[in-house]
Amino acid sequence: MRNSLSRKHLSLDRWTPILLFFFAIWDLRLEVRLLADHFTLTSFLFTLRHHSLAVLVLISTPSIFFHYGLLERFSNRHRR
Repeated sequence: MRNSLSRKHLSLDRWTPILLFFFAIWDLRLEVRLLADHFTLTSFLFTLRHHSLAVLVLISTPSIFFHYGLLERFSNRHRR
């Protein structure tokens, strides 16, 4: 029973960085649309200031994926 619980825990841990990435994108969806339409330094600084957690998650996504081993599994699939 303990072994099955630890497998479920590991599989949920692998979804954590993916969910963080999609939630950050979801939080920034309107700001990205506004920046794409009319990019100004003021709008960019507003995005950084008022959505700092989402921006930090997006910047650190490669490191988070590496920490959870998702990049290694992805690169091993393409080598086969």
